[in-house]
Parts: sequence; C-alpha cells; structure tokens
Amino acid sequence: MAKLVECVPNFSEGVNKEVIDALGQAISRTPGCALLDVDAGASTNRTVYTFVGSPQAVVEGALSAARVAGQLIDMSRHTGEHPRMGALDVCPFVPVMNVTMEECVTCAHLFGQRLAAELGVPVYLYGVAAREESRKALPAIRAGEYEALPEKLAKPEWAPDFGPPTFVPRWGATVTGARTFLIAYNINLLCTKELAHRIALNLREQGRGADQPGLLKKVQGIGWYLEEEDIAQVSTNLLDFETTPLHTVYEEVCREAQALNLPVVGSQLVGLVPKKAMLDAAEFYIKKENLFILEEEQKIRLVVNRLGLDSLSPFHPRERIIEYLVQAGEVDGGLVAKPLGAFVRAVGGRSAAPGGGSVSAAAAALGAALGCMVGLMSYGKRQFEELDPLMRKLIPPFHRAMDEMVAMVDADSRAFSSYMEALKLPKTTPAERERRLAAMQQGLKTAVGVPCALAEKVSGLWPALQELARHCNLACKSDIQVGAKMLEAAAFGAYFNVMINLKDIEDEKFKQAMSQKVSRLLEEAKQGSALVLALLEERVA
Repeated sequence: MAKLVECVPNFSEGVNKEVIDALGQAISRTPGCALLDVDAGASTNRTVYTFVGSPQAVVEGALSAARVAGQLIDMSRHTGEHPRMGALDVCPFVPVMNVTMEECVTCAHLFGQRLAAELGVPVYLYGVAAREESRKALPAIRAGEYEALPEKLAKPEWAPDFGPPTFVPRWGATVTGARTFLIAYNINLLCTKELAHRIALNLREQGRGADQPGLLKKVQGIGWYLEEEDIAQVSTNLLDFETTPLHTVYEEVCREAQALNLPVVGSQLVGLVPKKAMLDAAEFYIKKENLFILEEEQKIRLVVNRLGLDSLSPFHPRERIIEYLVQAGEVDGGLVAKPLGAFVRAVGGRSAAPGGGSVSAAAAALGAALGCMVGLMSYGKRQFEELDPLMRKLIPPFHRAMDEMVAMVDADSRAFSSYMEALKLPKTTPAERERRLAAMQQGLKTAVGVPCALAEKVSGLWPALQELARHCNLACKSDIQVGAKMLEAAAFGAYFNVMINLKDIEDEKFKQAMSQKVSRLLEEAKQGSALVLALLEERVA
C-alpha cells in the first residue's frame, strides 16, 4: 500500500491573496502532492497549508513553496497576532498511512538540509526530529520570535541545525521536524484579549511557569483578538488529542469562562482534524446527554453543533476531516468501493483473490446488517415503546460489527495476496529459498488470521441476536432468520479458509491451536443460529 505523509507548512502571510495562492500552486503543482486545505488568517497574518504525498513528494512540495516564499515574503515588514520567526515559520512532517515516525524524521532532516543549502537560511529541528532535548518544544525555539533572531543567532547554544548562524532579514529562520497529528483549535469568546489569555494560561500545560503549571496536558495555548471577527479566542494546539481531547479543551474553556461571566460563542478548527478526534467528542456528548446515535455522519454533525465549529465559517466534514480527503483522492477504493455487480464479477474472475474469505466477510457483514435493521425496525415506534431501552443496547454491536466486517472483505484479499507475493520471490540460491519459505509461512499465517478473526466477530454477535429474536418486531422474522443463516455461513466460510491454509503451515503448535479455536467457533455458530431460529418459532407458535 502507498506511503502517505502529511506536511503542514505555516507561512507568514495571511492577507495578500496573490502570495497565498502562489504558495498553494507551488505545492499542488508538485508531482505526487495533493493539497488538502489552505487556512488563511488576516489577524494572525499566517496561512496554514495541509498537503499529503509520498515521503519524497512532500519534501519536494515543501521546498517548492519555500522557494516562492523566499521571493514574495519579506519578514522585516511582517506583523501578526501569531508568534513567528520566519517566512516559512514551521514545517512539520506527520505520518498518516504506512509510514513510520522515523521516515518523517528523515523527511525533516532532508528538507532542512536542502532548504538551508538552497536559500542560505538558518533552519532548526524540533519535535521527534530534534537533536537536542532543549529544542523539542517549538515555543522554546521560537521564544523572542523574529525580532530576537539577530541576538539569538550570535549565541553558540542557538546555532541552527542547518544553514548559517547569520540573520537573514527577509527570511528570518525556519523550524522543521516530525510529530504526531497536531490539532489547532480555537475557542471563541466575547471578551478582551487579556481575559482570553488569562484562560489560556490557566489551561495550557506550561501554565504561568514551572511553579504554576496549567490544567491540560499536551496543550499549548495563548489568548488573542480577531479584529476581522470582533471576538477574542483562546487559541490552542493539541499536541496529543488522545491525552487531552477536543471536547475536554472546549468544556474547560467554558468552565473557566463561566467563572468569569464570559460568553463562549463557538469554536474553530484550523486546518484538518483526524476523524477519531471528532468521534471521540461525539461519544462524550452521546454519553453525557444519553443520546442514541449510530451513524458516523450524524455523530460528526452532533460535534459540529455542540462545539459550534460552524460559528465563524461553514464546517464541511468532507473538506476538513483528513481521512475523508484521503479517501476521496484514492483511485482504487478496494473491493468494498465497487458496486455489487462489479464485486460479484471480481469474485467470479480468474484469480485466487477475492475468493471465499472475502465472500465470507461480506456474508457476515450482511448478517450483522440485518440484525441492525431488525433492531431499528423494533425501535422508536409507539407499539414497541417498551423495547426502546433494550434496543438501544442491542443495536450498536450489530452496527459496529457491520462496519468492521465490511473492512475485512478487503483485509482478507490483501492477506492472501501477501502469500501470493511470497511465491514470486527468487529461489535460486539457498539463502533466497530460505527467505522465500519464511515469507510464505508468514503469508499463510496472515491469511489464516483474518478469517479466524472474522469467526470471532461472528461469535460475539450470537447473544445479542438471540436476545433480539426473543423481543423483536415479528414482522421482521424472515430478516432475522436470514441474518442468522448469513452469520452461520460466514463462520463456515471462515472455518474452511483457515483449514485449507493450515495444512501448509509447518508450525505444529500454531496449527493445533488455530484448528481447535476455529472448530470451536464453528460449533458456536451452528448452535447460535439454531437457537435463534428456535426462539422465533416459539414466539410464532
């Protein structure tokens, strides 16, 4: 699968549209780079570009934009609310898909080295790419900002990682590095800049200093005023949204603002956001308000509403959530992106994959989908009102399994492909034959793992399906019967796919354990399906 790196260069120009467009064009015209987002701010006089590509392509894209910035941006005339020290202020590389953090560190080092050599400017490394502990945090490097650079560069301890230790008035200095996904998130307040900054000091991890740390871990913060919107903002960077999630930042700002009798009027995401950050926030509000929401699209809509993400401009999820943008740019969306007819024809083609494993996963997904449908047809109707609490409990497992099993349609095909690729490896020398055999054995174990995992997921659904059979809307009797048989068929398919690949695996301990496991799961499926059908017949009788 393709390697994908995100690059998020921050340029010190947020007003001049010609410059903003020229920088974007330099990125988008670079082969292999896809420009996903351009977020310009007039008050900050700063534009954040987000683009993705292969490790090599994003380095070239960042360099192309930097060359344009060297011609069009003059830092000696720059003013803005956001801290800054260079025309290209900061340029992080972020792993997105099939890429390690070490590869992103390599991107940062290569970019910094070439930028310094081509433009003759000082470049610092930060984050995971930093060579010194004192330079890991961006605010530490940027302390004093552009105006402090002449004095700073003269100190040996602040010699740049690349380039000359001399002040370049038009450019300043650039910071580049590698990091995990950072979320730039601002909360809107009707108050002064000073009051917003007071809240930021209370919440950011740095606080007011070592003796007065803030409340929220892995959060940077500052208060500023947006003249064009006539509001103040607590502007934050979430360095690790799993440590401190979006909703936590918003709720804590609301709590601080309430203590000061200040109104919060929505919030703003700058650039892109991972889908998980939005769904984590959705789960928080669903639990807090005892809501029942299944669909991802509706969960995203809930978060937009609760956080007021459309308060300053429309929030379009398809343009702001990175996974959606990446999916939209993919030429091949896999088997599950095909129309049903095309999927069936792909199965019927003269190829070993997709085969029985992918079909089993599709059958399981359809079985889970029917369970979900039956639950929904028994929920939210006056005649079944007493079932609502039970259906709220039973429906989500089917909905989750449905999505997970759909993903396994492609996972099974890819797993078997790894074995087929191993067969193509050279086998001329003894060393080559040994490597080929090891790759084949690992490929077979991978091929076995996916259908076994499918059988486990099916097994987890029988208790909920049986409870559904006891209480569901009997008008859906045939649907739940078909669902039970589809899940049972999927378990049979998983069993057959495991057993046919096990025979060629040489690890006897692995073979025995896997055989026993999948045989047990098949027996559970037989019994589970029979019980569902019996329960339905009892109710009809």
